[in-house]
Amino acid sequence: QVQLVESGGGLVQAEGSLRLSCAASGSIFSISRMGWYRQAPGKQRELVASITTGGNINYAESVKGRFTISRDNAKNTVYLQMNSLKPEDTAVYYCNAFYVRLGLSRNYWGQGTQVTVSS
Repeated sequence: QVQLVESGGGLVQAEGSLRLSCAASGSIFSISRMGWYRQAPGKQRELVASITTGGNINYAESVKGRFTISRDNAKNTVYLQMNSLKPEDTAVYYCNAFYVRLGLSRNYWGQGTQVTVSS
């Protein structure tokens, strides 16, 4: 079992910045990848950024150059630094952990944190 607790969402003006945090607890040694997804009203949930235990990073095209994902292994925390925010970045952001153990895998999700960017 993995528990994810997110923080850092809020309301910001366009071109502003926010940093999201996601603290993992539980069976963290079996997490192979963590990331951030977002879901805007009426849209499907989409990947924003992910980082593997080996440090491989992946970004959605729409956030490249503006968002940075990082992790602090000592704190079991993943961060998403969001700069130059745009109104279209408005969504609920979810932390994700991909867990693999004994040949089985599953996704864990945080509760979500609202990010609202005003124009």
